[in-house]
Amino acid sequence: MRLLARQTRNADQARRLLALASIYDGGSRGDAARLGSVTVQIVRDWVVRFNDRGPDGLINRKAPGKPSLLNDEQRAALAQAIERGPTPYLDGVVRWRLCDLAQWIWKEFRISVSEETLGREVPAMGYRKLSARPRHHAQDAEAAEAFKKTYPPQWRKLLPVLPRAK
Repeated sequence: MRLLARQTRNADQARRLLALASIYDGGSRGDAARLGSVTVQIVRDWVVRFNDRGPDGLINRKAPGKPSLLNDEQRAALAQAIERGPTPYLDGVVRWRLCDLAQWIWKEFRISVSEETLGREVPAMGYRKLSARPRHHAQDAEAAEAFKKTYPPQWRKLLPVLPRAK
């Protein structure tokens, strides 16, 4: 075990291996706990992990975290609803917002999902927040086109005219 502790590049794993090596050399768990700067219960957990998975069981791993509220089928239905867009007379909205999607999920699956959770879930599904640029309902497209400046900028007037390549 001491050889494994010397060979590893993970400092936490080396500390744990050295603490376990002191137990295997005949020391008590209390001594191993003092050596590892932890409690006796944690040393017991290290022993269990080492017995189950070997030296790799002593490497810190990412905690699994809370499982997702939506399964794959529900996520596919949500993606389909986003692609299809809302039906104004049924859904009561003309574009999806996170709060509207949360209500839709509740109606469809009886799952309560917060807007914050949907704010992480929807981008993870490959969608991003897009909204159309607002336009006044009485805007005249022809008047806007006539108002645009069509003359070239000043810097183009200053450049010499270069012959084009053939």
